[in-house]
Amino acid sequence: MYAVIETGGKQYRVEQGDIIEVERLESGDPKSSKSTKVEFDRVLMVRDDKEVKIGDPVVGGAKVTGVALGDYRAQKIFVFKMKRRKGYRRRRGHRQDLVQVRIDKIQG
Repeated sequence: MYAVIETGGKQYRVEQGDIIEVERLESGDPKSSKSTKVEFDRVLMVRDDKEVKIGDPVVGGAKVTGVALGDYRAQKIFVFKMKRRKGYRRRRGHRQDLVQVRIDKIQG
């Protein structure tokens, strides 16, 4: 059985027991979300052995639950802008806040 969920503007295909990395779910202290229950209500598709349920846009009554294993920050990426012959150069860095989530149960 697997499901397609939407969180943080992205879609993920998940199965029971999967560990996924999603954007931070709650703002606040990074250590506060460790070992807490996480529930995804925006389930776009659920497939089991017998049938496939596709939402319009979400599947009614379907939900995916899991446990947040901990927060961390992704590797830094650099954005570099430059205009040739003008002396304009800008270098900026960004690190995305992520959460690891273990999928425990798919209801659909």
